[in-house]
Amino acid sequence: MDDSVRKRVRVAGIVQGVGFRPFVYSLATDLGLSGHVGNDVHGVFIEVAGAAPEVRQFLRRLREEAPPLADVARISVTDAAGPPEAGFRIVESDAAGQRATMIASDAATCADCADEIADPGDRRFGYPFTNCTNCGPRFTIVRDVPYDRPNTTMSGFALCPRCEEEYHDPANRRFHAQPVCCPDCGPRLRFTDRDGLPRQGDPLEEAAAALTRGEVIAVKGLGGYHLAVDATSGDAAAMLRKRKHREDKPFAVMVASVDQARALCSIDDAEQALLTSRHRPIVLLDRLSGAPIAPGVAPGNRQLGVLLPYTPLHHLLLRRFPHPIVLTSGNISDEPIAYLDDDALEQLGEVATAFLAHDRPIHIRTDDSVTRVFDGRPMLVRRSRGYVPEPVVLPWSFPRPVLACGAELKNTFAVGKDEHVIPSHHIGDLENYATLRSFTSGIAHFRQLFDIEPQVVAHDLHPEYLSTKYAVALDDVELIGVQHHHAHIASCLADNGEHGPVLGVAFDGTGYGTDGSIWGGEFLVADLTGFRRLGHLEAVPLPGAATAIKQPWRTAVSYLAESDLLRADLEVLQRNPKWTEVAALARDGHHAPPTSSAGRLFDAVAAIVGVRDAINYEGQAAIELEQLAADGEPGCYPVSISGGPVLRVRGADLVRSVVADLRAATPVPMIAAKFHNGLAAAVVEVCVRLRQSTGIGTAALSGGVFQNVLLLGRVVEMLRRKDFRVLLHSQVPANDGGISLGQAAIAGALCRQRL
Repeated sequence: MDDSVRKRVRVAGIVQGVGFRPFVYSLATDLGLSGHVGNDVHGVFIEVAGAAPEVRQFLRRLREEAPPLADVARISVTDAAGPPEAGFRIVESDAAGQRATMIASDAATCADCADEIADPGDRRFGYPFTNCTNCGPRFTIVRDVPYDRPNTTMSGFALCPRCEEEYHDPANRRFHAQPVCCPDCGPRLRFTDRDGLPRQGDPLEEAAAALTRGEVIAVKGLGGYHLAVDATSGDAAAMLRKRKHREDKPFAVMVASVDQARALCSIDDAEQALLTSRHRPIVLLDRLSGAPIAPGVAPGNRQLGVLLPYTPLHHLLLRRFPHPIVLTSGNISDEPIAYLDDDALEQLGEVATAFLAHDRPIHIRTDDSVTRVFDGRPMLVRRSRGYVPEPVVLPWSFPRPVLACGAELKNTFAVGKDEHVIPSHHIGDLENYATLRSFTSGIAHFRQLFDIEPQVVAHDLHPEYLSTKYAVALDDVELIGVQHHHAHIASCLADNGEHGPVLGVAFDGTGYGTDGSIWGGEFLVADLTGFRRLGHLEAVPLPGAATAIKQPWRTAVSYLAESDLLRADLEVLQRNPKWTEVAALARDGHHAPPTSSAGRLFDAVAAIVGVRDAINYEGQAAIELEQLAADGEPGCYPVSISGGPVLRVRGADLVRSVVADLRAATPVPMIAAKFHNGLAAAVVEVCVRLRQSTGIGTAALSGGVFQNVLLLGRVVEMLRRKDFRVLLHSQVPANDGGISLGQAAIAGALCRQRL
């Protein structure tokens, strides 16, 4: 043929473990092309030969019709020499060279597999490990690349003849699906007591019966163990809280279907799309009045964290149990989620009466992701299972490979290479040895998986953070210390593929400032290479330092003193008779470091209005204050803004108005709303003034306080009315879980600046 051509094609991105090779095989054979396709450490390589029109069509459809789990980042095409091959084939993977391929995240059970496990005539009827190229475990089972079965935890399960036939049949959707299995050759379910001894009967039936009896059971999921109880049973929820040592923090609820979710919460189209996405995160939804969920599942909360089944095991369990179930991380207190079978029995044996488990090993622990919808699009609260290790793709490249060690709380780390930043799964708070071990082992796994030998390591400025100590102990690397709130704003910039400069508003609980004080209510002019602090909340003493974070009434005393409102008739002081000692601590400055934290301002107001004097989890007082606020309240407390060139926002003005309204018997929900509105108006006023002095009209909002949807909504609405362009997070959380992305982006920018 005169118009015959031969092309060499390379496809980069998330193209392994997602059915890309069988897709290429089917596409090429349909078009009558010859050649081959295979995996290597860079992604997928293809050689294709045939008539020029068909080759052009092949290249066009390669991107347009890629499998649903694929994410094609780049396709490069060059001419190839030599005679055409006979037919088209899938060749052996090549593991040589430096790895550059991406790994797919775990994907929820697809509709086809869900239909199979529900079909009595299908050989996978009721099989809890059914999967195909469009769904199932990926990241949690992969040990190494290329992503082939020998490099996964499925390597111990030899394919039976029928699965082998499916695996090698190009017309089958399990063609080269690495976790493929069936009841004859795959993992098996078991139901045991807390000592690991098998219980008689069908595991799923016995698990459902245990839930009906009000027992706590441990369920092995994709990335670790969960603890489950009947979500409609107050006694079961209370027992789980007591045994897990989790006093107030809401539990997530798994429901069998969207219809069951609608019986509990109001759900719009965007929320339904997020619930049913392949990521299958926990979605925070507005709770319906009278929803049949035990009050102890999410005490005092207007919302529920709801998720749908994301493995066949979950589907099958909820078909046997008629109610929603609590499904919360299998751990005690703040320890990492248990994922190894023996460890789970040891750690959870005092909590769960029975274990619904299996013999497919989990290689890397991964918690469930938590999301909500804001402004019509997903907003991540915790980025983990279903999203990791998908990269954040930047419009620039890293000159040198980077490791970013993240923050102390809600820790994630990240690696940067080429144009990708790959944030890790949620690690948690680096406050104990178990979590630190999860942090260090996770870094080692990412370094191996993505073949990254960091030359630059970014870390927080706080010298006592365990993530900082890990960084400074590394040999033969360049260290880059990154200020906490600069990292927040850089994270928002990288999340949006921008370099800046922007007016960055970073509101959170705690961050080490360049002056050694505790920052947390910051207005920065920032880009990826630097920042200037041009405004902040006026600092107040934090009496007792870390103790004040757990006891918000202490910060309330500090703010009341700043407002000259320390009066014994205030209920918050009557409830806490040691307030005079705390006031003296704040006044003397001994063990009372100054802080500009927005989180602590929320704590103070929450304590003053009687929401909470002490917390059981981070941010609890602020969350409950937001939940309490009256809908649609237009009132707004005034706030003075002074100073220059660095503006100071007087949070004590808000406290003064709160106390005045309390004394006037104004309903607390109205006070909470007016506080939110007043702080939002102050944020916007500072941004307006800074735009006048800098000429910058883009605002970036980051930090854990901006997970408060009431505050965020007010700020965004008012900024847009003032013609600001507003950048928000979408790929990583606004809280400290997004810090590592910002650190990596800053390190990369500083390296590029030197070129």
